Amino acid sequence: MDNVKSVGVYLPWVTTVAAVSVAIYLTLKQRGRRDSDEGTVNRTVQKDNPKVVHTFDIEDLDKKAVYCRCWRSKKFPYCDGSHNSHNEATGDNVGPLIIQRRGN
Repeated sequence: MDNVKSVGVYLPWVTTVAAVSVAIYLTLKQRGRRDSDEGTVNRTVQKDNPKVVHTFDIEDLDKKAVYCRCWRSKKFPYCDGSHNSHNEATGDNVGPLIIQRRGN
């Protein structure tokens, strides 16, 4: 009879600890995933390079240059408006980087 009382006392604690442990495990497992593109910003541009870097000489720019910041442009590093469909699909608010020369 004492064993039945012991089970009744500890069972709620054991089930609570088990449920919390499973929740923590699943949360950490989801955060640690690196095999999906879900958290990846750059999904297609120069994936064979460890870091994508572009350099432009300011003197070589026209009056206005528009650069992609969403990484979805087919003309990367230049913007082609792909951010519009990206923003609509994801709820993001990214837009292009626009560099203009000052009027003389």
